[in-house]
Amino acid sequence: MTDMTAIEITAPGGPQVLQTTTRPVPIPSVGEVLLKVAFAGVNRPDALQRAGLYNPPKGASDLPGLECSGQVAAVGPGVTDLQVGDTVCALLPGGGYAQYVTTPAAHCLPVPEGMPLDQAACLPETFFTVWSNVFDRGALQAGERFLVHGGSSGIGTTAIQLARHFGARVFATAGSDAKCQACLDLGAERAINYRTDAFEDVMRRAGGADVILDMVGGDYIARNFKALADDGRLVQIAFLGGMKADVNFVHLMTRRLTMTGSTLRPQSDLAKAKIATALREKVWPVLAAGKIAPVMDSTFALADAAQAHARMEAGDHIGKIVLQVAG
Repeated sequence: MTDMTAIEITAPGGPQVLQTTTRPVPIPSVGEVLLKVAFAGVNRPDALQRAGLYNPPKGASDLPGLECSGQVAAVGPGVTDLQVGDTVCALLPGGGYAQYVTTPAAHCLPVPEGMPLDQAACLPETFFTVWSNVFDRGALQAGERFLVHGGSSGIGTTAIQLARHFGARVFATAGSDAKCQACLDLGAERAINYRTDAFEDVMRRAGGADVILDMVGGDYIARNFKALADDGRLVQIAFLGGMKADVNFVHLMTRRLTMTGSTLRPQSDLAKAKIATALREKVWPVLAAGKIAPVMDSTFALADAAQAHARMEAGDHIGKIVLQVAG
């Protein structure tokens, strides 16, 4: 096959700018593999790219899609750990909304034993993000209090399960009683409906959060400072509520707080490969044992990518949304 079906961004805008197109099948370069995509995960960065607010890194595909599951269709020069026919899930620099995509072989992980491919497509973007930010940058330890905002999102449902598995006390915010219940069902000790309760007050009564994972930003930043325990760590991964805030940074000094953050896509291939290695060693056995699993909301056909984006942006989903590409 020399051509493939893909979803392209025809112009910056709403979900309707996602349209079906035909593109040449990409060719893997040194250290890369070509994957035949079975399912592709749908994530917030895809919507930001669609809106013209999150450009792909230099050399990456302009097609959206940062994770997928599927089979290795070809290997590039220098690849020795994977072979044609291997079933994997993979973190992608872009291009997942297509029948074929290339990615560094070091960013591929085996599909956990017994896990269907639609669930496997939900793993890479969220698990890479949560592991690197909560456990590496945030240094969450067993017994500490952990607060994740957006607990019913793909990131949130992953963070709740991982933090709970590794022994933390888990708190989460969500925007409805149903979403709060979903957080509790996954292992959160307390789920805070942010429409009715001030999360900073709840956390202060609980002793303060040792680590907060936040994708809201805006006025949440100052509120997060109040919610943190002394020596607490705030890890920022997005700014859905705005990139600017009025914050009293004296708390940073007097209470020895740490504020850090990261975004995954622009990091080097080596940095992502190191995260993949950590996940393979510490998290993949937990997935294979069925102790944690991705939470899935819905599946759309590749041609219905616009509908998938509309559902994600409506904010009613719980867990991950995927596109079915093969079959």
